[in-house]
Amino acid sequence: MPDRQLITAGIDGSAESLAAADWAAREALLRGLPLHLVHAFDQPSERTHLPEVEVPFHRESGALDRAVLRLSSSHPALGILDEQVTASPVEALVESAGSSSMLVLGSRGFGAFTGTLVGSVALAVTARASCPVILVRAVEDPEDAGSADRFGPVVLGLDLEHPCDELIEFAFVAATLRDVPLQVVHTWAVPLVPSAAATDPEAAKSRLLTAALAPWRHKHPKAQVTQRLVHGLARHHLVKAAADAGLLVIGRRITAGERLGPTAHAAIHHAKSPVAVVPHN
Repeated sequence: MPDRQLITAGIDGSAESLAAADWAAREALLRGLPLHLVHAFDQPSERTHLPEVEVPFHRESGALDRAVLRLSSSHPALGILDEQVTASPVEALVESAGSSSMLVLGSRGFGAFTGTLVGSVALAVTARASCPVILVRAVEDPEDAGSADRFGPVVLGLDLEHPCDELIEFAFVAATLRDVPLQVVHTWAVPLVPSAAATDPEAAKSRLLTAALAPWRHKHPKAQVTQRLVHGLARHHLVKAAADAGLLVIGRRITAGERLGPTAHAAIHHAKSPVAVVPHN
């Protein structure tokens, strides 16, 4: 298995990627790991004399240097590795994920169509990366950067049919490192017209949820854990739960292939907090 003692952030010069780099820098300090900044850009193979092609490239080619200077000034104790790659951003970032403990990217949420690391690129990388991917939005006030993820609770969306170790461990560690509460949310849909013989599954699900979390409570005794069972669609309730969260943690089943499900799409597009998508079997 490759050494994953790095936190990697994708840089493209946008406000979103700088917010992601700031988040990744704080996370690296929190975990005692170096930060790896990657800037990948498809350079024109030859002079096109088209400003819409060449001007963006030359502008973005300095994005990495600017990010390194900014983060070195803000976090002088942080070890920073920087890498410029002339390649497809998707391929370069997916490859970087293979040697990273997590990959942090910028996200503009729903309705934004510009920026190298948002939209289809961020979604493609998230769907293929072998490590957890964190999507971070830019903040309007730079003074607010990091305040929510430092103090807001960590919210974990848990599917009781697939309560995988990687997902639960990630959420417990994130909450423990930040010394914030961990809210574990399980949702399920109920029939529109339940039969007379139907029984309310809430009691059984509560027992299953308690059992699934018991080993992790024991492993992380300082974790402040609360459990919530909610009727309805996961994507709706998780986005709602993340409104005041510092981090929303959801899973991505590797066996589902290189795609994201509706819950992941909803979280990435609509959640106000950073979103961690954790791949698992």
